Amino acid sequence: MRTVGGSGSEGADRWAMGVALELARSCDYATSPNPMVGAVVVRDGEIIGRGRTAPAGGLHAEVTALREAGDAARGATLVVSLEPCCHHGRTPPCTEAVVAAGISRCVAAMPDPNPRVSGGGLESLRRAGIEVTVGVEAEAARLLNEQYLRWVTAGLPFVTAKFASSLDGRIATASGESRWISGDAARHLGHLLRHRHDAVLVGVGTVLADDPELSARLEGTASRQPLRVVLDSRLSVPPAARVVGSDGRCLIATTSEAPAPARRALEAAGARVIAFAPGADARVPLSEVLKLLAEEERISVLVEGGSQVHGSVFDQELADRVVAFIAPRVVGGEGAPSAVAGRGVARLAAAATLTRVSVERAGDDIVVSGYCVRGQGGAPPVQGGV
Repeated sequence: MRTVGGSGSEGADRWAMGVALELARSCDYATSPNPMVGAVVVRDGEIIGRGRTAPAGGLHAEVTALREAGDAARGATLVVSLEPCCHHGRTPPCTEAVVAAGISRCVAAMPDPNPRVSGGGLESLRRAGIEVTVGVEAEAARLLNEQYLRWVTAGLPFVTAKFASSLDGRIATASGESRWISGDAARHLGHLLRHRHDAVLVGVGTVLADDPELSARLEGTASRQPLRVVLDSRLSVPPAARVVGSDGRCLIATTSEAPAPARRALEAAGARVIAFAPGADARVPLSEVLKLLAEEERISVLVEGGSQVHGSVFDQELADRVVAFIAPRVVGGEGAPSAVAGRGVARLAAAATLTRVSVERAGDDIVVSGYCVRGQGGAPPVQGGV
């Protein structure tokens, strides 16, 4: 048992919530599309039960913590990083387990904005006579589940635009050479980003130029593999491309104008091909692809380019976060592609603006990350590092 530190009940609540948040972080994105949640049961200044949310379909954090605490949970305090659920989904409502365990007080970092919860869980606890405190370490809790929060409030996945460029903003030379602009440390962080997202998305140009795997490869640990998504309006991806693979985790988004033989060949190779009505530019409508991914419970997407795809992301204000790896080299050349193409803006005042910016080192490279301020004035999520 560990004694809860801090002076007074507020300090004790913060200490216990810190433990709950660490438990939530240890979920390491494996709970998607569910949020990452941690919970502890506290009695007489000691933690007597701990839990974290299992992958979708498994036990929620509150239930695990209550089971570990056993009969000692009666009259104790439950500290949890997100409002307990109050609806039947893949598992029964956590609120029922909390009430049945005899908890006398519940401390939650923040309400769950999911329309099926949205304060209802906390209210059901109050109706059962349980004292409820909300808002302890709320900012840290929001940061932890920024992907989930975007998905349940907007019906879209959380989109991270990621690119590696030279000091002068080039992602390749005029001849098309792009390996490697960034160094080993930056590429490791790129794989970590893939691990933390449900899908990684590129355009067909990137596939034809680099033949990437788009897999997450983290040395010494099992990597969570994202769905590989390719935008390819004419189905130019070769069936033997590494992105297609043989694991059934490749989605190629195309248009209704794509040739049927190419579709059959890619499907025979193991890819899933979905046709969309072409946009005004005859290309795959990126916003519709994101809506499809959200409907399929892919709550986060890492967009890795290339230049035209990133242009679409920023032209349509689809990015929630940007992670840019800047290498200490100058490429130059009029034909060398920039990190972001598209229509762009005519005035600097209309440029995509980042807030809560962080700057880090990755070997010799600089990592600049921040959150996009949307044109409609929506508040960005709280800051997080790579």
